[in-house]
Amino acid sequence: MDVKRPLYASDGARTPIARLGAFVLLAVVGLASVGSYLFTTDVVEHVRHVAPVNAQAILATCAALDVPVAPPHDFAERTTSDRFVEGTKATLIKNATIWTGNDDGKEIVNADIFIDKGIIKFVGKSSKHWFTGESGEVTAFNTFDAAGGWVTPGIVDLHSHIGVGASPHLNGASDTNSRHGITQPWLRALDGLNTHDMSFALSISGGVTTSLVLPGSANSIGGQGFPIKLRTTAERSPFSKLLEPWFTYNGSGIKPVHPPRWRYLKQACGENPSRVYGNTRMDNIYAMRVAYNEARKVKEAQDAYCVKAQSGQWAELGEFPESLQWEMLVDVLRGRVKVNTHCYEATDLDGLVRLSNEFKFQIEAFHHAHETYLVPEVLKKAYGKPPASALFATHARFKREAYRGSEFAPKILHENGLRVIMKSDHPVLDSRFLVFEAQQAHYYGLPWNVALSAVTTTPANALGLDHRIGYVRKGYDADIVLWDVHPLSIPAAPKQVFIDGIPQLAHPHLAKSKAEHLQKLPQPPNFDEEAKKAVEWEGLPPLHPKQSWKGTVKFVQVGTLWTGPGLQAKTLSPGPSTVIVRGGRVLCTGTGCSDFQGDSEVEATVDLAGGALAPSLISYGSTLGLQEIPPELTTGDGIAPDALRGPIPAILGGDGTLIRAVDGLQFGGRDALLAYISGVGTAITGPVHAGVIGGLSTAFALGAPSKLSKGAVKQRVVALHASISKGGPVSISTQIALLRRLLHGDGPGDAGKHFKSAGNGEIPLVIDVQGADEIATLLELKEEVETELGSTIKLSIAGATEAHLLAKELAAAGVGVLITRPRPFPSQWSQQRLLPGHPLSAHSAVDELLAHNVTVGLGEGDKALARNARFNLAWIYHEAGGRLSKEDTVSLGSSNIAALLGAEYDATDLVAYHGGDIFDFTAKAVGTVSSSRGVVDIF
Repeated sequence: MDVKRPLYASDGARTPIARLGAFVLLAVVGLASVGSYLFTTDVVEHVRHVAPVNAQAILATCAALDVPVAPPHDFAERTTSDRFVEGTKATLIKNATIWTGNDDGKEIVNADIFIDKGIIKFVGKSSKHWFTGESGEVTAFNTFDAAGGWVTPGIVDLHSHIGVGASPHLNGASDTNSRHGITQPWLRALDGLNTHDMSFALSISGGVTTSLVLPGSANSIGGQGFPIKLRTTAERSPFSKLLEPWFTYNGSGIKPVHPPRWRYLKQACGENPSRVYGNTRMDNIYAMRVAYNEARKVKEAQDAYCVKAQSGQWAELGEFPESLQWEMLVDVLRGRVKVNTHCYEATDLDGLVRLSNEFKFQIEAFHHAHETYLVPEVLKKAYGKPPASALFATHARFKREAYRGSEFAPKILHENGLRVIMKSDHPVLDSRFLVFEAQQAHYYGLPWNVALSAVTTTPANALGLDHRIGYVRKGYDADIVLWDVHPLSIPAAPKQVFIDGIPQLAHPHLAKSKAEHLQKLPQPPNFDEEAKKAVEWEGLPPLHPKQSWKGTVKFVQVGTLWTGPGLQAKTLSPGPSTVIVRGGRVLCTGTGCSDFQGDSEVEATVDLAGGALAPSLISYGSTLGLQEIPPELTTGDGIAPDALRGPIPAILGGDGTLIRAVDGLQFGGRDALLAYISGVGTAITGPVHAGVIGGLSTAFALGAPSKLSKGAVKQRVVALHASISKGGPVSISTQIALLRRLLHGDGPGDAGKHFKSAGNGEIPLVIDVQGADEIATLLELKEEVETELGSTIKLSIAGATEAHLLAKELAAAGVGVLITRPRPFPSQWSQQRLLPGHPLSAHSAVDELLAHNVTVGLGEGDKALARNARFNLAWIYHEAGGRLSKEDTVSLGSSNIAALLGAEYDATDLVAYHGGDIFDFTAKAVGTVSSSRGVVDIF
């Protein structure tokens, strides 16, 4: 801020009053021969303490340094929100089951909610006085009958790049990271916030009302974050989205708000700043130390200045010490900033904890924080109070420092008395599905009340904004979500979202029917033993089966048995029954086992407690089996060469080179085994590639110990893969021209041979493509080649975000679709016309394609998330609202994938679930029955 020049400026310049003071002083000195020495000294001393004309401004500045952060003084008495939009009609929500956030997240009340002027006016049983003003006028309001449905506060995302990492991703609209310095606390995410980001509407439809928008993590200190409300404002400006800004306009500039509001800083340690700047961790921490030391100098100079000013020592006081560069860190040292630090590993966490104690500032939260669950006592040593951990649920192992991440981290941290927050890192994960992160955390052991708090009240507290968001309380912002089922149930979607009392969904689409049990709190399995081992093994517990049986295994208390080849779910009666398995195959079931005389041969008995033997799922679309830690090239197969981007050595085959994924397979990877123990038995993986020609995929058993073990490689060559992509150095038309030539049989070497086979319909062809325009061109190309060759190409398209726009044409052409992002998101320009599903559209892309008789397979593009296959299928099943049977839904993740890729599918490969069927939240995978490998694995 600008401070007026004091009486004596540091550069020696004098104000008119100062010059007058100097004249008086000279006159006094000239009379020294007739005055006493004491008199002269008194005058000089008097002049030294003469206050400058701007003394009050200086003292006000100094006094403000010690004012603690707080809401406005009259905030609790407010009757109208500072974000209220004139003309917004009041709303009465009746008959709601309200999770308020009170009582440590345990309070649930059946009541009504009245919202008006942007705030919650009342929560309870509605009465006339709610709607009657002081002068007796009756407030006009809309009524929404929740019909007993669930209501929560709006979802709060503590870690987002929405707006600064705008979607679809375009170079000109990306402002996440600066490359101009390793410590840049002066940068502000607000200055790069793009209000045209498609994600705003999508995220609101998932119940997200508030996001902390942060700079990226390329820098040790990346800049300042800003909490925003996601709704569109009439002003359409970034500033108008700010939830509680620490400055405001005053007509001639900006001025700070008093009392001060919280500010937010983004820091990062570990791999990201090291990778960008080529520094070591020692460099990164030292860079932070230097920055904070500079800020400390400024702060101490300010404090010394104010001591003099406040004691009346005005002589030669100079200007108030300020630094445009370091003022943000000065506020950190004054306790006015919520410091959010991107930090994964114990070594980095410890370094930041020591730094916080060295400079005496509080870290509000460690973000990503993949190893915080391993070092809870380190967090408790941080200055001030232990930082919260802002986590992913299951997203891990995408780089080395995330390798020890655990799905049990939220549970373990909570049990150690530490705050847990689930976050999106949007667009890394789509914040529209942030509640899914809470659902998974609950499934793996986080108590239900803490899981809901982790996306509402706890992040609101970490923002210092829990006086207005994060709860359903009288006087709080009217940010409210009405859910169609319990928010911790897998298919949960908002029926309506209010931000500042304004309904955000113009025409919400809801499922026609949702099972009654989905309205109840889901009861997850017990994972205490697994969580304990996660800590004992420092994040790398053994994942291989505990036991493998080749002989006879008896499953008792089996409620449902899925049988092939049509994947029929058969309820065993009367009541849970017995299933005998020998050599990995079902021998008999129920009463059919009464004549089984081999009890002495039974090697193991497994109690499923009413659970199921359900189909083993197939994973497609990720790099399972070919990459362990993607950025670490020594942990994977590498990337296939591309003839369009550079010459391929002749000794390798030149332009005719074609890579086979089977040659690069590696077994025992953690993501592969985690998928296996979660119900995914097989993966079909193509070579990792960046060009048009992908190579030949392979099918393999995720649970196999090695490539040479029985049944490990299920099919050495499955399909031929290619990709059509925008944004690279090669045009779409050039890529199509290459495919045309190859499919006509004009290509050299192995590539030419296999593409010719694909053109003749002898091997399935799978093409990764997103946009409807490119898909349409491929359909034309298919027809062209088939007409000239008299063949039928077995074509499937993968990715296919916009495929639903051509559902009729795909069906007519006999082209299947492999969706590899089950929950669609517009990452690319060619994905903008996605079909989002509830509540924004009546149907999902899966619905639309199936309605036109297109064969659909549901895969997953992220290898770490392949384990969530059954949750994704459950979401699709419930969202269909009765349009899909369980059997048809399971086919999406199993037999359909195999059919589209030309792979063999063995419906006798089963997964044993304890406590429920494949879609049940209560169910836990405890083993597999593999006929192809001839074993029963027990996890």
